[in-house]
Amino acid sequence: MKVRGSLEVTAAEDFSRARARESLTRIVSALSSSDDDLLSLQEVRSILKPTSESYVGLRAVPVARIVGSEGRYRDFNRWFLPRNRHLKARWTRVDLAHLTQTGLPAVRLYEIGGVYFVRDGNHRVSVARSQGVEFIDAEVVSLDTEVKLSPAMSRRDLELAVIAYERERFFASTGLKALRPDADIDFSATGRFDELVVHINCHKYYLNLDKPKEIPFRDALLSWYDTVYTPIVRIIREKRMLRAFPGRTEADLYVWVSRHWDDLKRRYDPRYSLTVAAEDYQRRFGESLPQRLVSTLWLAVSGLGRALRFLSTGHPARR
Repeated sequence: MKVRGSLEVTAAEDFSRARARESLTRIVSALSSSDDDLLSLQEVRSILKPTSESYVGLRAVPVARIVGSEGRYRDFNRWFLPRNRHLKARWTRVDLAHLTQTGLPAVRLYEIGGVYFVRDGNHRVSVARSQGVEFIDAEVVSLDTEVKLSPAMSRRDLELAVIAYERERFFASTGLKALRPDADIDFSATGRFDELVVHINCHKYYLNLDKPKEIPFRDALLSWYDTVYTPIVRIIREKRMLRAFPGRTEADLYVWVSRHWDDLKRRYDPRYSLTVAAEDYQRRFGESLPQRLVSTLWLAVSGLGRALRFLSTGHPARR
């Protein structure tokens, strides 16, 4: 009984140390404006859109490659350190089982892109990481994706990896880079290269309307790039529109301006000017200079503000 009581004290101390480390990492992340959130499987699914899943079975999984959770991603940070005091009772019970070498059931994980997300066993993963355990027994279901992930990725890193994959796939499938080596198309969000393919196919459809024989995809692609995409991007550059849309790309604005232009032509006049449409889009939806200055200032001080609030109250700032 004395031994168990001593181990219970040790488990409580382990939890206190884990909470202290979580507090420290939260402050560091706030000061550096970095992301310490545990990844949500639901969000990752929405970005990667896995096409199938398969049961892998029981295996020893590297604890360092477990990066997220299906349902408890708000209770732990990205290093699986506990974020809330109410986790103590369950966390210390699991830690006590670890200290007494009591067998625990295997955790249940999803694998996607080479990393893992917890279906069941978040506290067991948290204790394992805190105790320096390298491998954990897990029952694994694999979700299919061609995008390779790394444990260091934040949600934004994940989005950028998917964008890079979609970009590579777009240029490989269309052959545009070989035909127009200066073509430099990039997006700030996922899923938009698929929209470009729709634009190209729609352009091909209209080109074919007055042709006795269907034109090749290659010809439609070059026509779209030279007579649709490039003129819109040229206007975006001439109007310096990117200044009003921080963090966005010329291709983002091409999509939005072309949508807006189509809407205006449909509502008012099929001959509506592209330049006027671009100016109208910027005026309606772009940030003014005062707004941009405020946004820049807010980004500069928000990290410091979160850190100071946590230091003064012991509670995380709302995000």
